Amino acid sequence: IPKDIDEKTKELIKLIDLGDIIRVEGTVMKTKTGVITVRAFKVEMVTKSLKPLPEKFHGLKDKEERFRRRYVDLIVNDDVKKVFWTRTRIISAIREYMDKLGYMEAETPVLSGILGGAAAKPFVTHHNALSRDFYLRIATELPLKRLLVGGIDRVYEIGRIFRNEGIDTTHNPEFTSIEFYEAYSNLEGMILRTEEIFSFIAKKIEKEKIHYNGKDISLKVPFKRINMVDAVSEASGVDFRNCSMEDAIKVAKTYNIKIEPYFKIGHIINELFEELIEDKIIQPTFVCGHPIEVSPLAAKSINDERFTERAELFIDGREYANMFTELNNPIDQLERFEAQTLEGKAGNEEANEIDMDFIEALEYGMPPAGGCGIGIDRMVMLFTEKSSIREVLLFPHMKEKNNE
Repeated sequence: IPKDIDEKTKELIKLIDLGDIIRVEGTVMKTKTGVITVRAFKVEMVTKSLKPLPEKFHGLKDKEERFRRRYVDLIVNDDVKKVFWTRTRIISAIREYMDKLGYMEAETPVLSGILGGAAAKPFVTHHNALSRDFYLRIATELPLKRLLVGGIDRVYEIGRIFRNEGIDTTHNPEFTSIEFYEAYSNLEGMILRTEEIFSFIAKKIEKEKIHYNGKDISLKVPFKRINMVDAVSEASGVDFRNCSMEDAIKVAKTYNIKIEPYFKIGHIINELFEELIEDKIIQPTFVCGHPIEVSPLAAKSINDERFTERAELFIDGREYANMFTELNNPIDQLERFEAQTLEGKAGNEEANEIDMDFIEALEYGMPPAGGCGIGIDRMVMLFTEKSSIREVLLFPHMKEKNNE
């Protein structure tokens, strides 16, 4: 500040606090120590901060407060900004990859009259003008597959999904995913696309090796593949390809798995996988061959119709992607929906409803196709090496303070 600056400006300078936004006019200069600065002859207060910012050394350390007051977190923690710039780069890279392959980006409705496309509990809202309830979408699958019927052979959507479920380090009630569908592809094609997406992002942000949750993760392709039924059979010591329901229940009870009224062998296989194997998968691994009971939208396996052409990508015990050869037979699809309805009546709150409009769409003819969904938030967690989903959401959902 020059010595000859006017008294009014000098008084203003005395009032400047950490967090204030000021406007300065002057000439660029170097200090005696070589620091580039501005020799000010005019200073104005643009915005006065009425709340004191956390001081620089200790910063805003309380995680709950960081998430509640993200605007303060962004001011005082530069590393937080880097996380969200990385998120932006990851989403841009996904779009670049899809667009180069000739995929159309679509926007499908958030409000849905039918619960379908995934196994999840929904949020329900009411449309006053139509005088009916709607669900907030739990997936974008069914509308996107209608576009395959309409002749759009490659389509994707990056969008918000809403699921009325628990909150923990990997789950938030609303999250971002990409779903993409490709006509004349299949499960193998979707596995390759998924590997390519992860590799493309890794190269774009220059992070092909990751240290995550204390473990070194390699994104070098091809990723490992295992079969769900074979893995469960090996871990449990029981051959689940040749197992009675009675024996399956005995094995499940050994591991304290609750048997729901609607359970069949396929449900038990899936539960045993989650209990015995899921958290032991560290390196990127495709788990293939899911039972038909837990895969109502996937095509049956050619080799064994009790299972499906489906795979999930797991890394460090968490699911990152879900993909399959799409079911395009309207008769088979209706039977699957009807089976889901029976599960719903027997207590499965995540069962799909019958979407007759989707069945009608399939009756017009949907080409054979592959489809995949990838959770973008978890992907960002992986690439930024963050253990909580709240670290990669600008405004995560939090409990009210008086409820904690």
